[in-house]
Amino acid sequence: MAIEKMDQALQEPNTAPAQPELLVSAVLHLMSHYTANNQESSSCIKLASVIERHLKALADLPELAPVLRATCQQLSEQWATVVERAMPQPEKFKLFTRLVSGPRVN
Repeated sequence: MAIEKMDQALQEPNTAPAQPELLVSAVLHLMSHYTANNQESSSCIKLASVIERHLKALADLPELAPVLRATCQQLSEQWATVVERAMPQPEKFKLFTRLVSGPRVN
């Protein structure tokens, strides 16, 4: 039942009222899954991105205690770094090499 409510809030974030307890519950749940999945296999970029967005949403809630907002902001920035590092690097060097080397001869 609680997971259904979290899923509904995640799918319809603009229609659901801001509920800090629900966001905290969801982000803790997601973080535990990320940790479990990270131990079993490679980390999931999408899951890390969702965690980062939840923490950012919590940091933006004015009714949250200042210390909790600051913690969520710091954690959001740390998760953003995790996401950035996990993203595949663009193939810009291959394109540059092709441009410099000229047309291929088959």
